[in-house]
Amino acid sequence: MKSSLRFLAALAPLLLAACAPQQVVRNKGDAASLAQQAVREQQLANVDHWTLQGRLGVSNGKDGGSGVLTWIQNGDRYEFTLRAPISGKSFRLSGGPDGALLEGLEGGPLQGANAEELMRRALGWDIPLDELRAWVLGVRTQGQEAELSFGDDKLPSLLQQGGWAISYPVWDSTHQPPLPAKVFAEKPPYSVRLVISSWTLQ
Repeated sequence: MKSSLRFLAALAPLLLAACAPQQVVRNKGDAASLAQQAVREQQLANVDHWTLQGRLGVSNGKDGGSGVLTWIQNGDRYEFTLRAPISGKSFRLSGGPDGALLEGLEGGPLQGANAEELMRRALGWDIPLDELRAWVLGVRTQGQEAELSFGDDKLPSLLQQGGWAISYPVWDSTHQPPLPAKVFAEKPPYSVRLVISSWTLQ
């Protein structure tokens, strides 16, 4: 628990205006919207090498933090680097099917079976990092029931899956298919707010 508090104290306050909730149009998916989303998901099905940069805010309803995030996905392997905005201290979470490593905490690195297990040990939080890999692309996780709502642009505005509500207030249409520019995921008391400044797909 002490390591969790030190980790949170180093991250600084939760993102403010950049991550403030926005009003978005939410239309229940009709046949045309759902068909368009199915095409998007097919186009992105094999996209597993990418880098995103942005700002991340997390909260458990009591404690929270934020930082500058670089997320590199190379197939089944991942690397998250989070830099606290004031102290400049960096935290690095990396791993793959063979386990995960969390570096930057006082007391030395932590190792675990997967990223979710390390987050529970370090923070006491239950964050679905495997699912976020799909949600950050604006697609549904396979094998789980999901409910979609859409904006006037026919792109998802709300995805409800696994007990989480994932909002997409802004999309980056410079990519084809379009990719999210903001991803807000909530499952009370937990929330994850990601403002993406750039995508690089390989």
